[in-house]
Amino acid sequence: MSLWSARSLKWRLVSRLLFFETLIILSVLTIIIGSLWGSGYLIEDYEGGSLDVLKDALSRNTQGELILIDTPEVVQLRTDVGGLWFVIRDRNGQQLSQGRVPSEFVQTLPMLDHLSDARLNNELGRAKRPDAIVKWQETNVGDVQIFTGTRGRMTFIRMVTGISGGMLTIIIPFFLTIALATLAITPLVVRFALEGVKQAADQAAQITYNKRGVRLSASEVPEEISPFVNAVNDALTRLDKGYASHERFLAQAAHELRTPIAILNTRVAALSPSIEKTQLLQDTSRLAILSGQLLDLQRLNHSPVHFAPVDLVAIAGRVAFDLAPLAFAAGYEVSFESDKDELMVQGDQTSIERALTNLVQNAIDHGGGSGMILIHVLETKSIVVTDEGQGISAESSQDIFEPFSRLRSDSSGTGLGLNLVKQIMELHNGTIEVNSGYPKGACFKMNF
Repeated sequence: MSLWSARSLKWRLVSRLLFFETLIILSVLTIIIGSLWGSGYLIEDYEGGSLDVLKDALSRNTQGELILIDTPEVVQLRTDVGGLWFVIRDRNGQQLSQGRVPSEFVQTLPMLDHLSDARLNNELGRAKRPDAIVKWQETNVGDVQIFTGTRGRMTFIRMVTGISGGMLTIIIPFFLTIALATLAITPLVVRFALEGVKQAADQAAQITYNKRGVRLSASEVPEEISPFVNAVNDALTRLDKGYASHERFLAQAAHELRTPIAILNTRVAALSPSIEKTQLLQDTSRLAILSGQLLDLQRLNHSPVHFAPVDLVAIAGRVAFDLAPLAFAAGYEVSFESDKDELMVQGDQTSIERALTNLVQNAIDHGGGSGMILIHVLETKSIVVTDEGQGISAESSQDIFEPFSRLRSDSSGTGLGLNLVKQIMELHNGTIEVNSGYPKGACFKMNF
């Protein structure tokens, strides 16, 4: 998941951090502005109150002479300051003045040509704001020198504007630096903080239906995520118990079914020969096979399997010999072929024999009741079982390995046989393939 995904934890943290950083900065600015305004420090001691109003109200008439526009601020300044006075000059020598310059500052007028900035007091050693100032200012009519008193006050709007200018030059670059640091550091912090979650996810990815008892490690995950990991572990424990109970039921049911199936088979065998007897024998045989497959599945999942050198040719020959009478009775011909007299692989003989038996029984059940069933051992360490039935469509080539899969609604289904074949081949690190129409019908290939 990328940083900018709407569901990304990194993006959520970054966006919230930036939001709270902005909120904190705005709150600090509000407190500063409120404190300055409430204390009156800038308002009372600010020395540019009159100068700011005058420079913003300057203009020129059609003759290019300096004039002062009666802006609302100028009107308010005249109201607040009795006896407003000022002298304004530009670099061309034009001058605009109003009011009477206080006597203590009259001697300053001849020196204006030699002054850049000056703060003038009429008392020695006064530390507060001066009584008059001289400053050159940039205005909309050019550079002008303003000589005036300092009795004007700073307005709230001008104070906010001044602080906003400071924000542009100081606070905003500072905020941008913090924002960039947040964008760069937060993903790294989240990545390292959630490393334990990634480990738990890797452990969860290793859990399979036949690999039980696995639990996610909660020791490395953040404390806030531990309840979720613990809940998952509790769910895995419940699933293991339920799966074990389910398997015990299947094993016990299979054991319990063997005796009544054997009795039923014996009683059917004692009946007089008839079509009904043949059908009953096929049905009881199918029941016996199913109960045997249930027991095989139980042993495969719970009993340790020890590999040893086994001969695929010998195994295939025994299966062909054992199932040939059943195939003949069902109307098939049986052929056994081998590219070599002996072909050794590492495996479990009982499991391989059961897998091949299931494939041949599947061919007998679904081969159409006629044609040839071929068992062929290839020198590539493969065993092929083919029939001449209707075959298997490409869409169903994987579904048939699911328990009790049905290719057609009128089909008897695959039971557990092909699923058991798949598990046995996976146990041997091999594969089971199925192709249709080779040369016709279905072709199963066990690759070791």
